[in-house]
Amino acid sequence: MTLRSPRPGGVDQAIGLAWRAGPGRLLTYVGLTIVSGALPVAISWLTKLLLDQIASGRVAVASLTGLGAGLAIIGALSTVLPRATQYVGEELSRAVALVADDRLYAAVNSFVGLQRFEEPVFLDRLRLAKESGGIAPGRVVAAALSFIRAVISVAGFMGSLIVISPVMTVAVLAGAVPMAVAEFLLSRRRAQMFWQIGPMQRREIFFGSLLANVDAAKEVRLFGIGDYLRGRMRAERLSSNAAQRRTTRRELLTQGGLGLISATVSGIGLVWAIRAAGSGLISVGDVTMFVAAVAGVGLALGNLVTEAAGAHYQLLMFAHYRHVVNAGPDLPTPPRPRPLARLRSGIEFRDVWFRYSIDHPWVLRGVDLFIPHGRALGLVGLNGAGKSTIVKLLCRFYDPDRGAILWDGVDVRDVPPEVLRRRISAVFQDYMSYDLTAAENIGLGDLRALDDQPRLTAAARDAGAHPVLAELPHGYDTLLSRQFFSEEDKNDVSTGIFLSGGQWQRVALARAMLRGHCDVMILDEPSSGLDAEAEHEIHQHLRRYREGRTSVLVSHRLGSLREADAIAVLQDGRVIEHGTHDDLVARGGAYARLFTLQAQGYHTSVSVIP
Repeated sequence: MTLRSPRPGGVDQAIGLAWRAGPGRLLTYVGLTIVSGALPVAISWLTKLLLDQIASGRVAVASLTGLGAGLAIIGALSTVLPRATQYVGEELSRAVALVADDRLYAAVNSFVGLQRFEEPVFLDRLRLAKESGGIAPGRVVAAALSFIRAVISVAGFMGSLIVISPVMTVAVLAGAVPMAVAEFLLSRRRAQMFWQIGPMQRREIFFGSLLANVDAAKEVRLFGIGDYLRGRMRAERLSSNAAQRRTTRRELLTQGGLGLISATVSGIGLVWAIRAAGSGLISVGDVTMFVAAVAGVGLALGNLVTEAAGAHYQLLMFAHYRHVVNAGPDLPTPPRPRPLARLRSGIEFRDVWFRYSIDHPWVLRGVDLFIPHGRALGLVGLNGAGKSTIVKLLCRFYDPDRGAILWDGVDVRDVPPEVLRRRISAVFQDYMSYDLTAAENIGLGDLRALDDQPRLTAAARDAGAHPVLAELPHGYDTLLSRQFFSEEDKNDVSTGIFLSGGQWQRVALARAMLRGHCDVMILDEPSSGLDAEAEHEIHQHLRRYREGRTSVLVSHRLGSLREADAIAVLQDGRVIEHGTHDDLVARGGAYARLFTLQAQGYHTSVSVIP
């Protein structure tokens, strides 16, 4: 994916979000905006009429009273309307942000694969979409309505100026053209700048998170790398600041110069009006009207240009939101989905080739593999051999570049991903620890069981997690986090508990075991965080749990795979050996060499114990 700056557009989509968020609020906002735009022109005309009548010497009390009352009413409206407009606008913005954020995360949740989450450019877009999605639509609507209000004010004042002096009208209007062009160009430049500094900001966040992350704190302090990371974070911030400074400086010089031009035009107009009044060409009211109109046109044009440029900028940023929301499926959807029956025969990898992108090397090179129903298959190989990739393809987080994965002869690409995944349970090596209660951490494995305490407890017992969870301050309702608590509860440890790595792994196992109805169980290093006794206990539980179930076991500890029905040895993306543990050891190949190396390590450790 190439780094391209966004293009403006999507006004209809922004207004559509506002309409869905609250039609009544939007219509009220529009009405208040139109009235607000007309008030300054009305005040100027009433003031002109009032002064002309006083200057003429023909004072009509009723007329003066009416004009004064009109000015008083409009003055009161001028005081109330801005606050009312602001209130309605803020309410609308909050409602739009809710709808926009919900739609954004619904779109992100619709990505069934993992590829987009591994693309730096897409992650930059997603970050900007998060920042702009909840703000930009509301601001676009506000800018559009402010634009309308400015147009109304400009039209009213320009009409007034034309009555007084068509020549000065043209001069005042021409002074605003350079400002309009400059503001649009500056808004585009600012949007491009934010897009270009995205990688810098992402790296700054990364280095900052390392300095504040408890998982990294041990190594940061032991290796003394805190100052180095802080320096890297500071360097990224300085680069980002420099880019923003260049843009801000350009805006300052451009807008300052154009402001001087506008002020010069207004000054010339004021001198002309005074001289014309002295010559009797225009009345005192006309002078007042001219001054108010010039100021009003300048202010309204400035607001108009500013709002138009602001809307242009917001639309440029909103383009990131639209890109994510309109991205479409990341994996092809079968035009005619096939049903997926319970697994009866097995799962076959048939000549599967895969790489993560065309710029990456092949991870799998023509893998042929069969996972029989009701049997356990172990996957063995050095790091990078392709074990985890096979797991990802089986879950259809990616599709093969060549070949096929067949479920009882049905290509999994012909099955909706959510249907396939309802048949699979897994414990991944990088399992999640959710900042939720113990019950919720397990129940997320099957949302139907969130309130089914007997099922949750049974899954925890199967994983060996029940003794720990049952002893927590609030049992299964204890929060497994210290991220969320109220001010009065922050010193009460019972409001949140930290678990050890091994205890978290048992909870992750329980979450997978809750899906006992699934056809396939994937266990990717299920005991890597456990001590020897706990590992033995877990494998005893897993051995009973796996009976009659189709299982895929991934582990670097070959001893834990000895009882698998078959073991596939991967090397450089190919299956180089396949058989039972005893067969592979007797064959004396790659598996036997790896197993012997591990066994020698254990023997050596035992021999030195006095």
